[in-house]
Amino acid sequence: MRLLFYRYGSICEPDVIDGFQELGHTVAEITTEITNKSLSPQESIQIVSNTLLEHPADFVFSINFFPFLSEVCNIFKIPYLCWSVDSPVMELFATSITHPCNRIFLFDRAQYGEIEPLNPGHVFHLPLAVNIKQKQGSICAASAHARRKFSSDISFVGSLYTEKCPYDRLDNPPDYLLGYLNGLMEAQLRIYGGFLVEDLLTDEMVEEFKAHLPGFFTYPFDSYLTDKKTTAQLYIGSKISAMERLRVMELLSARFAVDLYTASDTSSLPHVRNCGLAKTLEEMPIIFHNSKINLNITSKPIRSGLPLRIFDILGCGGFLLTNFQPELPEFFTPDEDLVYYENLEDLAAKAEYYLHHESRRKEIAEHGFETVKTYHTYPIRLEQMLGMAFRQDVD
Repeated sequence: MRLLFYRYGSICEPDVIDGFQELGHTVAEITTEITNKSLSPQESIQIVSNTLLEHPADFVFSINFFPFLSEVCNIFKIPYLCWSVDSPVMELFATSITHPCNRIFLFDRAQYGEIEPLNPGHVFHLPLAVNIKQKQGSICAASAHARRKFSSDISFVGSLYTEKCPYDRLDNPPDYLLGYLNGLMEAQLRIYGGFLVEDLLTDEMVEEFKAHLPGFFTYPFDSYLTDKKTTAQLYIGSKISAMERLRVMELLSARFAVDLYTASDTSSLPHVRNCGLAKTLEEMPIIFHNSKINLNITSKPIRSGLPLRIFDILGCGGFLLTNFQPELPEFFTPDEDLVYYENLEDLAAKAEYYLHHESRRKEIAEHGFETVKTYHTYPIRLEQMLGMAFRQDVD
């Protein structure tokens, strides 16, 4: 099949293209938005429409959901496939989510549970994947200097969310609201495997929160998004993620050597070595492969699913120590493919254990690599996607 891939610069786009091509499909790309982030929806509609008129495609594809792409595909009467890799994605609540052309794939089952009722039969759950060939190619090409430079006892690649936390714009909230929110966030920080925030917010609290949050996010077009979901996922969920990542770094760096690859401010973490940003394709695989322990700290708005970092670490043959997620046992065997922690005390204990048990650590890393290589590559996942997307047409 011939597909038109609308790109905006997601780190997994090249891997998806490789996967489609490995399956024998022809991929045409629109890359304008990668370099021009000021494109209006109308300009993007014109670009996509003109491309489809000149070069017809069997379907249009994107990473994450773009409402304007759904509108265009609805007019052209061709399928629109998209695959979410982030959460929250507020665009998923746009009313264009209901178009019959949509084939929407969501990696987080909790996210799927929210969106599927809006377009039954056109929304699917699909976990993420890894490009083994690319990762192993970067690892094999690494020089001895690079391997030494990117070796760590414990490493984490990612943002601390401290510099991009919209919750921090909260302006002079009343004491009772602030007290409740602080208590709610502390409770959520102690729970892995469930997201309680939205259920514990009343409508009155949401209105009070909005009143004290300048520029509270409102979707600019017709949508099914509620202020409660926005408050819980975009604001409070992001704040909890920032709090958790800081606490993890503080805890581990007080006892172990911790390398952090990030653009976040780490001035409050004197024992963490801030290594700056890592190049996704060239450096990140070497870090994952050469770290004794790779951390995954899942962003709280990802309520049940497995983030891309999990697949990437395992695909690099790295040892993974991750927080528990409800979908984890569906795709991996704990203590055989990876190790999860249940709380911060458990994290510290397991970090110490696996730093001192090299053979067991390597055994788990090798088993995790074989699991993703066998079950979780992009060609495998994309074949599953196309099977679900076009099953209706075949039937």
